[in-house]
Amino acid sequence: MKHVERIPLPTGLSLDVWDASRRIAADTTRVELVIRMRVPFAADHFDEEDHYLKTRRVFGPEDFYEYRKERTFVATTEKDRVFAELLTDFKRDALPYLAREGFPRSFSQSKYREIISNLYKYKDRLESV
Repeated sequence: MKHVERIPLPTGLSLDVWDASRRIAADTTRVELVIRMRVPFAADHFDEEDHYLKTRRVFGPEDFYEYRKERTFVATTEKDRVFAELLTDFKRDALPYLAREGFPRSFSQSKYREIISNLYKYKDRLESV
């Protein structure tokens, strides 16, 4: 993967934009945009301290938001244009949501809901304390 750019957000978080494209054949490329953002968990992201502690126990002090978009069987000569189009669409459609002040809280709470919805998956990490 090739790092393309870092986008700082008003929340203090930063998005990293990666190009994970790869050639499929001599004249064909699979174009893939990968966006990653490190989101630290904070106690004030949760309604109860126990939710915060469980989330940190399972995922650690932070987790990653990740977005992937790909187009397969793109002519290699069109790769840069298609990648730029995917990135432009992401910036137009998703970036305003990710830049919202409440996003880190919503993300953190979604990770807690994931634990509750999949207790069997995380049982060993929750019982170890």
